[in-house]
Amino acid sequence: MSKADGDEGGGGSSETAQQPEEKTPAEGLLSKLSAATIGPGWTKVSCPCCVSERVEPLVLVKLGEKVRPETKRWLIKVIGAPQKDGGAGLLAHPGEDASGDIIVVSVPRCTLLKATEELGLCKTYRSGDMEAFSYHDRDNFKDSDNMEVFLTLAERQYIVKYELDGLRAQRDLRIPGLSDSYTLHHRDNIWQKLVSAGVIVDSFPLHNPDQLKDLSEAWYSGNQLAQPLDAVNGYFGSSVAFYFSFLDFYTWSLLPPAILGLAITYFSGEVQKEMEESVSASPVTDVEEDSGPTVGGHMIQAVFSMLWSTVVMEMWKRRSSTLSYRWGTLHLAERFAEPRPGFHGDVGVNPVTGRMEPLFPEWQRDLRMALVSVPVVGLFLGLVLLGMLGFYWGEAQVQQLHTDWDSLLSQTLIYMPSVLHILYTNVLSTLYRTVAQSLTEYENHREQSAFENHLTAKILVFTFFNYFAVLFHIAFFKQDVPLLRKRLASLLIVTQLINQVTEVVIPFLVDRFISAPRRTESEDDPPEDKFRNQGTLPVFPGLFAEYIELLVQFGYLSLFSCVYPLTAVLLLINNLTEIRSDAYKICKLFRKPFCPPVANMGVWQIAFEVLSFVSVVSNCWLLLLSPWLQELCKGGGMNSTNVLLLAVLVEHVLILVKMVMAVLIPDEPDWIRKKREHIEYTSMQALREQKLHSEES
Repeated sequence: MSKADGDEGGGGSSETAQQPEEKTPAEGLLSKLSAATIGPGWTKVSCPCCVSERVEPLVLVKLGEKVRPETKRWLIKVIGAPQKDGGAGLLAHPGEDASGDIIVVSVPRCTLLKATEELGLCKTYRSGDMEAFSYHDRDNFKDSDNMEVFLTLAERQYIVKYELDGLRAQRDLRIPGLSDSYTLHHRDNIWQKLVSAGVIVDSFPLHNPDQLKDLSEAWYSGNQLAQPLDAVNGYFGSSVAFYFSFLDFYTWSLLPPAILGLAITYFSGEVQKEMEESVSASPVTDVEEDSGPTVGGHMIQAVFSMLWSTVVMEMWKRRSSTLSYRWGTLHLAERFAEPRPGFHGDVGVNPVTGRMEPLFPEWQRDLRMALVSVPVVGLFLGLVLLGMLGFYWGEAQVQQLHTDWDSLLSQTLIYMPSVLHILYTNVLSTLYRTVAQSLTEYENHREQSAFENHLTAKILVFTFFNYFAVLFHIAFFKQDVPLLRKRLASLLIVTQLINQVTEVVIPFLVDRFISAPRRTESEDDPPEDKFRNQGTLPVFPGLFAEYIELLVQFGYLSLFSCVYPLTAVLLLINNLTEIRSDAYKICKLFRKPFCPPVANMGVWQIAFEVLSFVSVVSNCWLLLLSPWLQELCKGGGMNSTNVLLLAVLVEHVLILVKMVMAVLIPDEPDWIRKKREHIEYTSMQALREQKLHSEES
């Protein structure tokens, strides 16, 4: 909905005003749906401040094919009923008629403002500073009478999902048109029950064609290097914006190690020989030996990688806090009162909240984790080991074949075990993500944050094992640096090609030749059909795969780049295209996702920091494998034990340096710290005033 559509995007009324001026196709679509108040129309609002001439369609709810009209009418009534009466306090439109299979949902002003306070979002106060929003003090916040300016499109759409997911039955109730087996009991989650009954088969936020077009032109269609992060946050939400902000920050942070890697490769003849051997898989003997500068270059690369990873993560935390303040997510509140929609159990009294809700004993969850989740995760880790053994067996076979044949074909086959193993790990990773999701659902966590943390922890453990086990085994047990270098080169090249094909090329071809022809539309098509067409796009798979790809990249660079100095160069080239391909993918190839407001990258940030500290151990060990260093130590009369002790000492010194750097670089700028403390103080003051006011009344 464009700004010309009115000053109130979240309100609703049974009356509409016809606009005489010429409208764009998108505006005409919204106006047509908004004007459809003859007959069923939009549900009405009782609050005068929520009345608006036009309504902004935000979310489409798709119903099952066999849903009866009485069930749809009941659902519309529940969606539109005030929250004090057990409804969602939203606006609902039946689409074409009561027998259709869609419901279009919007949200009035008061529901938006109350949800803004519940979520803990910060908004601009009349003083110009960001403050935690308070519904009782709403008139003192800028633009609180204009929802399109006050809240972003992503925030308004997420609030719709937030309210629908929070619908709970206030008493035992039979759903019209359904059998008694789907009777709602007190405190049952209504939305979850309707999904399980097949009444609701899908729900997704609707695209705004005009905003999407403007964002696409500013994001990936032009030649600009800077990303429109504020526009991304406004349209897709802060969780997507934080990912692209980190991708942008991390990509440009690759410049220093890339320049260093190029310099080391160019000025060191031995490193040039190693690079050629990693590509040709055959010894190169026509390069003059230059052992001294070689070890110096590798040492510089190793120390630089260890310090670089710390500086990057500390500087990112400062940037992250600045973005969080700007986007109003610095002071998010957690919704402790309500369990997540998928949580189930026997209904009882919650000892913390005092409310009737599903209860699930902690010991049962722990038992499920111990007897089911841990063994299944262990099984997949065993499959990783099996793949590693297969890689070693294949490596030995092709090496013997190359020794016997010594031909171009045998030289090409040298890389076949690596390529097959990379394909194996990618397939196993995709399968594991599905299994991890099911396991975490089975564990039945009450809070959404606990669910996400356990899911992410499972993914991270497997990811670290799946992608780095072979490299660590080659480095620490086989101690075969040439094989490690060749394996890393294969991973950097083959994995990036596979990711680009699977993440962009295949979805583009499917959309172009399969999905797009089926959703062709014209300006004269009913708006409901245009909304349905958005549902033909595949569901956005989330940012798990994107974060994992960056985490693996970060691991390759910080853990092993000293044996392959061109690592940062290859990553930089990949990521410069990754930014645009990821932007194109989320804008064109998938449905628009619901994105909750977030204050940072969450557990992913911790994962990057853990890899940063592991890099100290990895790089120190790899330097120990240097023949030049070993000969130098032997020439100095040091035995292997003394060399190992020296390496441990250097490792501890470097860890201490990293810790000192982390302390010296504050996690947030001083002005952000003061703003955050001020927001916390004013929030406590507002809460105290509300409590006093309620006691007086």
